[in-house]
Amino acid sequence: MLTAIHPKLPMRDKKATRNFYSNKLGFQEFGSADFDGYLMMQKDNIQIHFFEFKTLDPKENYGQVYIRTNDIENYYQTLLDNKTSIHPNGQLAIKPWGQKEFSVLDPDNNLLTFGQSI
Repeated sequence: MLTAIHPKLPMRDKKATRNFYSNKLGFQEFGSADFDGYLMMQKDNIQIHFFEFKTLDPKENYGQVYIRTNDIENYYQTLLDNKTSIHPNGQLAIKPWGQKEFSVLDPDNNLLTFGQSI
């Protein structure tokens, strides 16, 4: 039986990734050990893991994660209050497939889409 999923995304700079997810998205570092070249971040019931990829070209990175939420408008406003850049094509909107969504790009061009069923 499957119980959870923790996507693994590439990162060039652990400190920059940690700062973005902490300060812009409200995540916290998961675990007490500091693993070389690896980072685990958590918010509420989800985790995203990151592996070091120093030579990653962000323009060639197509990492994507879809994250479901039950309070999208409040979270969206929190990110705006934190001055988090929303993807130019990812403003909060109702999509034809019955989801209210918005998207952000992290420092390595990983696309994070947040969605809530309407």
